[in-house]
Amino acid sequence: MVSAAEQLAANLNFSALGKAEELKKRIWFTLGALLVYRLGTYLPLPGIDPNIWEQVFRSQAGGILGMFNMFAGGGIHRMAIFALNIMPYISASIIIQLLTTVSPQLEALKKEGEAGRKTLNQYTRYLTVILAAFQSYGIAVGLEGAGNVVSDPGLFFRISTAVTLTGGTMFLMWLGEQITSRGIGNGISLIILSGIVAELPSALASMLELGRQGALSTGLILVVIVMAVVVIAFIVFMERAQRRLLIQYPKRQVGNQMFEGQSSHLPLKLNTSGVIPPIFASSLLLLPATVASFEANGQSFGWLGVITSYLAHGTPLYMALYIGLIVFFCFFYTAIVFNPAETADNLRKYGGFIPGIRPGKNTSDYLDYVLTRLTVVGSAYLAVVCILPEFLISQYSVPFYFGGTSLLIVVSVTMDTVAQIHSHLLAHQYEGLIKKSKLRGRRG
Repeated sequence: MVSAAEQLAANLNFSALGKAEELKKRIWFTLGALLVYRLGTYLPLPGIDPNIWEQVFRSQAGGILGMFNMFAGGGIHRMAIFALNIMPYISASIIIQLLTTVSPQLEALKKEGEAGRKTLNQYTRYLTVILAAFQSYGIAVGLEGAGNVVSDPGLFFRISTAVTLTGGTMFLMWLGEQITSRGIGNGISLIILSGIVAELPSALASMLELGRQGALSTGLILVVIVMAVVVIAFIVFMERAQRRLLIQYPKRQVGNQMFEGQSSHLPLKLNTSGVIPPIFASSLLLLPATVASFEANGQSFGWLGVITSYLAHGTPLYMALYIGLIVFFCFFYTAIVFNPAETADNLRKYGGFIPGIRPGKNTSDYLDYVLTRLTVVGSAYLAVVCILPEFLISQYSVPFYFGGTSLLIVVSVTMDTVAQIHSHLLAHQYEGLIKKSKLRGRRG
């Protein structure tokens, strides 16, 4: 017999979207919010000569600055008020989550439920302001030292730039929260996604122009395009991969009626951490470069300049740290989102068990064992997807920043968004069936 959920899923189609008024409102709100974000990436900072800055950016866009511009949705290229994008918020989230593992006070807040989560979110916002102010002030100093970009350098320019860029980041943080609560969800991820997708046409045009000029061979361009298609297919396959653990429930008696034992599955995704590890890793690698990516009169900013030179896009140290951070955040974030001990307790509470495994600690250890093996494979998959295009870019100087990390973000966020829209439609159809059944009951 086909269950009600399966029947709803089978009958689900896009024609149902026209009847789901609440979902349409959420989609329009999300599109409007993303449009506001895109408009902000075209509003330049005051006191900047756009022509001179264009020359400076093109001279340094081949390194990590170009990658940062991709995540900023072109905000760095235009030096807009949203140039910092949402990256300070992501860095603050990383720091707060790391502190929850070493600070007993923060760990206690995390266990307090909704109230504790709100307090941790508030701490994240405060830290975001601090990081954004630091990074924006560094950008202001770098702009003053990058030739004649700033028309009137001085303390007023630095303060106004710091306030403007910090305010832009805080506005985007608020906008992302609004998309999550009033839109279709994944607010922060959708902001990053829209910025990356918006830069794709210009990246493709730049690569094709180099091919027309003879700087890139036609074969290399075809290899890049084919590789992008293969990587997308590989990402879709791996993101859908999961290990399904059989859960058995024993026979039970309710009153005078005996119910047969039932079985279900506990799905464990191969990549439990999702797109978080590459975003966190990229954010941390871009943090020191925010201040030291500009040169002042041929002199770099001391030790920050040295760090930036070693962490240049495509260098061995950059790739090694990138892989290491991805693997670390895979295990770290998986440990945050999935608690084997809590899952084992819930199974025992409802009478469920894994065949051949005793309930309680043995089940918890088994879940941890399986999850660790899956995370090893998942972290290797993320590292390969994110680092392979980096080799291509570093070896052949392909100005194509829509690489592995970007493809992973675009594909994963798109799949999650489609799944959320699907769940909204499913809920709408389920509510419609409930209303129809109530009407039939009243008529009967």
